[in-house]
Amino acid sequence: MSAPDGGAPTGPPLGPPLTRAERAAERYTDGEWHRLHPATPLLRGGIVFIALFGFVLSNLRERLIGFFVGAPDYGGDPLDAIYNHGWEGWALLGVAVVLLLCFGAFYLSWRMHSFRITGDAVEVRSGILFRTQRKARLDRIQGINVVRPVLARIFGAAKLDVSVAGHDANVQLAYLGSSLADGLRADVLRLASGVRAAEAAEAAEAAAAAAGAAAADGARATAEAVGGENVPGAGPSRVAAVGDLVGRRVNEFLAPELDPNAAPPESVVKIPPLRLLGSLLLSGFTVFVLVVVAFLIWGASSGELWLLIVVLPGLIGSASFYINRFTKSLRYSIAGTPDGVRVGFGLLSTSNETLPPGRIHAVEVLQPLLWRPFGWWQIRIDTAGHSREKGAAGQPNTTMLPVGDAADVFRVLALALPGFATDEHRELIESGMSSAGRDVYVGSPRRAAWIRPLSWQRTGFRVVDDAILLRRGFVWRSLAIVPLARLQSLELQQGPLDAALALAEARFHTVSGPVRPRLAAIDAPTGVRLFEEVSARAVAAAAADRSHRWGQAVPDGGSRADAAPRVDAAPRVDAAPRVDAAPRGDAVPRVDAAPRVDVAPPIKKEH
Repeated sequence: MSAPDGGAPTGPPLGPPLTRAERAAERYTDGEWHRLHPATPLLRGGIVFIALFGFVLSNLRERLIGFFVGAPDYGGDPLDAIYNHGWEGWALLGVAVVLLLCFGAFYLSWRMHSFRITGDAVEVRSGILFRTQRKARLDRIQGINVVRPVLARIFGAAKLDVSVAGHDANVQLAYLGSSLADGLRADVLRLASGVRAAEAAEAAEAAAAAAGAAAADGARATAEAVGGENVPGAGPSRVAAVGDLVGRRVNEFLAPELDPNAAPPESVVKIPPLRLLGSLLLSGFTVFVLVVVAFLIWGASSGELWLLIVVLPGLIGSASFYINRFTKSLRYSIAGTPDGVRVGFGLLSTSNETLPPGRIHAVEVLQPLLWRPFGWWQIRIDTAGHSREKGAAGQPNTTMLPVGDAADVFRVLALALPGFATDEHRELIESGMSSAGRDVYVGSPRRAAWIRPLSWQRTGFRVVDDAILLRRGFVWRSLAIVPLARLQSLELQQGPLDAALALAEARFHTVSGPVRPRLAAIDAPTGVRLFEEVSARAVAAAAADRSHRWGQAVPDGGSRADAAPRVDAAPRVDAAPRVDAAPRGDAVPRVDAAPRVDVAPPIKKEH
């Protein structure tokens, strides 16, 4: 079984055969410096030309209106001054010089902007006067995002955003050819996984085969271009090339966001548009809008008409907010690929990010109160690196599943935590999601009701294999799953009120993110045992983890993660005595009979 945090997969180390795009992109991973797409300066600085064009139009609108509809010309614009003084030639010369300088600067910027991919890093250097160089180590890569804005899609270009651990440490290749970006992402992930090292013995044979195929394709294309009966010259072939280019661009716009061959169909999770719309309407923002509308109605009925001027623009803006979030979340999909979990979305501007195995530090399944009648859930994750691009509808990239039912939750968890979210643990996960408490989870004692009157029965934890599950929340249900191999530290603390009730709070520290793995109001002696067990299990799990090289194989042909020792031999907290304060019929000793913790100094342990 793989590690619960998405460790190395079992089976042979070599992946499926490479696609044509991946083979074509291999020449860019030779460790040499390469340049970006020729349209990069226009795509990066084209907004300046659009702004200047808009400024010119706004200043010449009267002349343009008069030219098209025959309106009287009152003069007074810059063109009249140039014409009256006879400066037409100087004006044209000035415009030509400005354009030449702009294009020269763009060309020089493109020449000085290059990248290279070696066996251990992705590097980018740029700048004309002030040179900068960024480097992303392959073993620190947390995800790779391919973004295709609308303007870039017209030119057949895309941005490759390499996320690494650290603040503002990402490396972005903007822009590359669209197919080249897909191929480079696959090749970089193959380098990071160690598959390329496993393929070293077959490199010569594969290179020879690829060279032969390329030569055959080139010879075939030459024969078709020269031997056509109705193609005597170069003119028709150019027309055919232009038509083929236009056809490729149209096919890119019409193609589905997720290539059917990119992932097994059974691993693909999509969001129906009606469910997406319902989740937006049943959100906290909708409650705020309803309160504002009620306030507006009250003000209008009482004669306070000034409220219309103040509130009505905001209500119109809220309509655009819903439309924007809905359209930008269309075609949302989550799928499993050989290199990790792929999250894609977008209608006109598309984005798809691949999270390699072992890069997810914590997972949280939560359910707002308004979603409970429909059985909808949301999944958020913690990762060490974040893409510079926003997720669907401007949401953070840490939202893995914006809205889904219970079946979608289990399928996404199986992708995010393939070694843990199995049929064996399905019942345990279901209990953590919707159970009211008093089950296989180690819960809070009855005296915790003094500080958690609504959620004390649902609060609980369970340590299974190499992960810990934290259940909490009565109004907002939440289940957090933390792979112990990703745990950074563990803290057990006790305030004055907790000490008086012999309770404690456990905090599990991971990388910064929306998931807050913590559990309050647990029994203090049970918290001490949890601290000791999780500390030992986390050290053992981290030592056995090999997810940073998920494609490497051990000598016997299996994966390194499978060869790692199991840590199940550590003592288990879930086998500890129950902490229910109510009398029980079994012979298990009561934890409440243990010495009170409030006679000792407050607990504050950190590992």
